[in-house]
Parts: sequence; structure tokens; C-alpha cells
Amino acid sequence: MIDAYSWPTPNGHKIHIMLEECGLAYRAIPVDIGAGDQFKADFLAISPNNKIPAIVDSDGPDGKPIALFESGAILIYLAGKSGKFLGETDREKYQTLQWLMFQIGGFGPMLGQAHHFRIYAPEKIEYAFDRYTNEARRLYGVIDKQLSQTTYLAGDNYTIADIATFPWARSADNQGIDWADFPHAKRWFDAISKRPAVQRGVKVLSDLRKPLVSDKAKDVLFGKTQYTKK
Repeated sequence: MIDAYSWPTPNGHKIHIMLEECGLAYRAIPVDIGAGDQFKADFLAISPNNKIPAIVDSDGPDGKPIALFESGAILIYLAGKSGKFLGETDREKYQTLQWLMFQIGGFGPMLGQAHHFRIYAPEKIEYAFDRYTNEARRLYGVIDKQLSQTTYLAGDNYTIADIATFPWARSADNQGIDWADFPHAKRWFDAISKRPAVQRGVKVLSDLRKPLVSDKAKDVLFGKTQYTKK
């Protein structure tokens, strides 16, 4: 059994979708990041960077429990455990991993900044607003060009690169993206949206998410609470 410590965010949904796609037995354990659950000692013991998601697999590679944090590492682990969505040949695996790293290094952090400065920042800073909106559009352009040549990001097969990238694209409007400008990415997005496991995955814990409106929640996520030594 895999315990998935998570919350209904793009990074959380990566793992929910992967678990559903692989058909692995799991329990979704909510970590309310607006309430500060990510700073509790028991969670920090498995996720020292105080970020969701994290997992504990009671049946690790050596038959003993293993705890993992960082969504990319978790996706690679689950792909290895299930034998799915990484690729068959070495070439396919490296192509998958390069697009996974693209998501982890850019199509995630930069879109998160776009969300912050477009929606959550207490004041609208034109420079930051424009910088991250433009970067979001550049990144969508990268995947649109790739998807003009391939069915999925790493080639003709659906992989963890797609699973990692898709949840972030669900908030394209918040990132200042007009899908009409990225038709190949929109085709890809629509195809993945129709997958039953994806539809199940994005519903995991979704009934618990609340609008981020309270000053306490904003402080926990963006304020001094983040930077207090734990």
C-alpha cells in the first residue's frame, strides 16, 4: 500500500494521476498547505522541504518501506515499480526524462510564479506580471512546437512527462494563456483530459480545496511562515 501525502494542486495531481494510471493501491492523505500541515514534524520527516507531494510505500524495492519526496522522483519511482510510462528502450527513457526535467525545471516553477504575480501578489507589479506571463507563453510555445511533431511530449507514447505537465496546463487561463495560440498543445491537453484515470486523478482530494482568501493561508504559503526554520 502506498500512502500519498498530498493536496489538490498541480504537483499533487501528478501523483494522483500516476497512481490511478498504474492501478496501484494507495491512500490519499490530505496535507492542508493553507493550514500549515506541511510544517508538522511527522510530514517533515518524509518531506524535509515541506512540500507536497510525498509518499510512503510499505513495499519498497527491498521489501521494506520507503519514503520519497519531490514529484519527479516519485513519478520515476512509480514508473519503475509498475513498469509503465517511462519507455521501453534506453532512448525512449532518456527522451521521457528530458521532458520530465523540462517540466520540473521550467513548466511548473515559472507557471507557479505566473500564478503568484497574476493572482495572489498583494500588489500588481507590472514587471513581474509581464515577465512571468511572457515566460509562460514561451514555455507553452516550446511544448506546442514539440507536439506539432509528436503525439505526446516524449514521442508517440504517453509517459510520465505528460503526466507531470498536464496538471499545470489545467490552469492555462490563470497563466495568461490563450489556447488558440497553441493548437498542438491544446490537442494534446484535450486528449489527456479524456483519459479515465486522469479524470479520477484530478478529483482526488478536490472536495477539500478552498479558495485562498484568508490572510493566514496567504502567510503560510507566501509569508514569513515559509521562512521560519523548522
